[in-house]
Amino acid sequence: MPAYSRYVAIGDSQTEGLWDGDDSVGLVGFADRLATMLDTHHPGVTYANLAVRGRRIKDLLDEQLPAALALQPDLISVCIGMNDVTRPGPYFGHALSELDDLYRHLAASGATVLTTTFPDIAKILPIGRVIASRVEQINDDIRKATVRHGFRLVDLYNAPSMTQPDTWSADRVHGSAKGHQRFAAAAAEALGLPGSNHDWALVDGPSRRPSLRSQAVSQVLWTQNMLMPWLWYHVRGKSTGDGRGPKRPQLEGVAA
Repeated sequence: MPAYSRYVAIGDSQTEGLWDGDDSVGLVGFADRLATMLDTHHPGVTYANLAVRGRRIKDLLDEQLPAALALQPDLISVCIGMNDVTRPGPYFGHALSELDDLYRHLAASGATVLTTTFPDIAKILPIGRVIASRVEQINDDIRKATVRHGFRLVDLYNAPSMTQPDTWSADRVHGSAKGHQRFAAAAAEALGLPGSNHDWALVDGPSRRPSLRSQAVSQVLWTQNMLMPWLWYHVRGKSTGDGRGPKRPQLEGVAA
């Protein structure tokens, strides 16, 4: 197993850690949890998290990528694209080209790159069927890129645990604290960390598709906690990340 010493996380709200803690007490998230695991095996690991909620692929190319490469990491995690998937209009095809550019630059850095596909949210959230084809398309591009560039892949799409309501927060889009724990465990497996395994993908008891009632509840929660806040920002021409900077812009010891 490589001895990582400089870990940089880039991405959007999922990597920032939304719904794993809050803005008053602080956000944790899968990247923070993964950094702690790395430090357990390689004491002295330094870690930066440049992710900001609401960001799209182009934002990473313009803002986070240059900042990340300047830190000369030997491990980079990138989880990005859902804000492009859900954006209305014809932009999506261009976003996929931007993702290819982002991956190409990351591959040229020489760092180990960890990336992820997106889960099949249509299985727990009826509105997810509207974007199902886009999710499949971006996942296909991500898988091909990981083979082409030799990246480490966390493939969430077919994992039974990703269909469980307790993996997701009240907005049914961002991970809950338990979800972030599962994401971190999946990342540890992809990196081959000692003690890691595939248990994160499993569920307690028999795996079954969420009931219609569970899906209906998820739809209501999504409307209240995701759609309505998004519309409030959208009608004012704003993003949830406006005015925000990264929570850990510099490499620091994990305990910091």
